[in-house]
Order: sequence, then C-alpha cells, then structure tokens
Amino acid sequence: MIVLLSKKRNRKFQTYEVCFGLILVKFLSLPLSLLLFFVLSCFADASVRKSHHTKNGFQNPNPNIQQKGLSDLLVWQFQRFQLQASLDPADYPPFPVVGNDGKELNANPSKLSVTWVGHATTLIQIDGVNILTDPIWSERCSPIGFIGPKRYTPPGIKIEDLPPIDIVVLSHNHYDHTDLPTLKQLEEKFHPLVLTGLGNKKLLLGEGMKNVREMDWWEKTNWKDIDITFTPTQHFSGRGLFDRNESLWGSYLISGKTEKVYFGGDTGYYTHFREVAERSGEIDVAILPIGATEPRWMMEAVHVDPKEAVQAFSDLKAKYMVPMHYMTFVLSDEKLDSPVPRTKEELKRSGISEDRLVPLKIGESRFF
Repeated sequence: MIVLLSKKRNRKFQTYEVCFGLILVKFLSLPLSLLLFFVLSCFADASVRKSHHTKNGFQNPNPNIQQKGLSDLLVWQFQRFQLQASLDPADYPPFPVVGNDGKELNANPSKLSVTWVGHATTLIQIDGVNILTDPIWSERCSPIGFIGPKRYTPPGIKIEDLPPIDIVVLSHNHYDHTDLPTLKQLEEKFHPLVLTGLGNKKLLLGEGMKNVREMDWWEKTNWKDIDITFTPTQHFSGRGLFDRNESLWGSYLISGKTEKVYFGGDTGYYTHFREVAERSGEIDVAILPIGATEPRWMMEAVHVDPKEAVQAFSDLKAKYMVPMHYMTFVLSDEKLDSPVPRTKEELKRSGISEDRLVPLKIGESRFF
C-alpha cells in the first residue's frame, strides 16, 4: 500500500517516502505510520507547487505588492475632476500616425522588423514568421461596445493589409489586450496559433479560436525555427468583478535563429527583467510599455513609468527599445504627449544613448 501511494508522488520525494514508510511500519504501529506518511505527502505537494500558483489562481513574482481595489478606483475617478492637464486628445497637436499599406511587410522574406499598430499591438517579423502582440483593432477597449475608453488614433495598418499572421501572443486577459472582436477577425482570415497564459483557453475557444495554447511562466513553444517563451511580469488579470487573478499574465521572449525580441506586455517594475536577461542572453529588441502611468499611487504596482521602463531596458541588456502602450486610449492621468519625452529624459539621465530608443509612429515599421 505504501509503495502504491508513493508512485503517485513527485519522483523527487518517491524514494524518501518509501524508505520512511517501510521503517515506520516495521517499528511503529500501523495507524501512526500512516499518519506520519500523510504528513510527508503534504510537504511533497507544497514543494512541487510553483511559487506563482495559488489555490484559486496566480500571484506576482513579488507577492507582497499592494494591488488596488474598487474603493481605490472610485477615489481615483473622483480625483480626476481636479486634474490640471487635459486628457482630451482634441487639445493636443496631431499625433504622429502614418498609413501602412503592408506592401513592404508582405514582401519581407526574413528580416527582423517591428511595426507599431497602436497601444500594445505590434507586428513582429522574425525569420519569416509573422507575430502579432495583444491585437486590438476595435474602436473601444471595453466589455460594452458603445462605452468605455475610445481610440483617439486609428490602427496603423488595416487587418486586410497584414501579411499572413502565424502567431498571436496575448499577455493577459484585460480588454485592451485580449480584444475578442479583433481575435475573431484574425481567426477568420489567418487561423493563427494563439498563445496565452494559463486559464484563458476556455474563453478563447468559446469565442471561436481554433488553435489555442496555454502557457505557464518559463514554458516554451516552438514554431518552425522560432522559440517563444512565456516569461513573468508584475500585473494582474480579470475581465469581471469576480475573476481577479484566476488566469495568468506575462510577457514573451521570441527567439529566432540569431535574433531575439522581448515583448513586455503590461507590467510593473520588479526583478523579473533581470531574470529574463540572465536566462536569455543578448536581446536585440525590447518592446516595453511607457504609458498608463499616472497617478503613481494607483498605477505603480502594475505599470512601469518611463523611468522604470528605462531601468527595465537596462536590466534586459537589450540593444534597442521600442516603446508602446501609449497614444491610443486614455487610460490614466499623464499628459497624452508626455511618455516619449519623459523616456528620452530618463535615457539621458541614465547615460544611455538616445539612438537606442526607437519611438515609432503609429503605423511605422522599423527593420533591424
């Protein structure tokens, strides 16, 4: 009986449990032996569980961060009435948007390129594979189509002008990063492989996605000659009032034959950037968020500001930084045209050449 129970345990503990069990049966009474054996089994289970897994979902690399709740959200919304800076896009000069007809992208056989579509949506081309990050072409990022944050800059390229999309990577399930109407259009046109964190597959399959693969942190997926690793971030998940942190959030390291691209998703600052660098080696391009940052008391735990984005870029030891997650939806309180100038200031303060920053216009492509 003891041997049969031990075979169900993790191999690391199997020999240990069997030996202890046999000794206890020989020298102690059977009931006491079984009780102590059960205690050992519980310790084995606790050791096997990954540190970011919880009983009901997941937690951050730094489990001690203070995540904000509904009361904090209400306080923030009240404070917004006292803002000095305008959050109305009409009060700003025209935002830099260029129309991309997709011809150069469709003709690109294998060269590394990054195209900013808007917000956290980028098209990455690497070794002939076309990858979309957190695609959203919708007018609003909201569970209800006619209310919620509205786009104030158009997508930089039309879906019909995209090259054939092989893979879609989703960093987490918030509405501005997992946009179901867009995903349905992409499924209809391209039938891509959709990569997402644990706990999201049921939602996506229910909305018509055919090829969905869930991933845990540090899990790797291979597509042709591309390796894609799901890496940690400090954020949270949820699409309703009662599903907070039930699905996993993260970032992606995309490794080609000779080049690597890191897509940061949504994240606060923590040591996970250094861990990615230690595990991955040299990164060519880091696509990092620089917007949705104010007020800091509300956003700091889950959204890096330009200063922290530059520190993350330094931690990653990447050659180039492509900023994203700004200039598309009004999601926070900073001036709408401030993220890039602030990022340039922080680069200068850190002694990093501004030549390593690639602030794309919406719709612009950069070939590396």
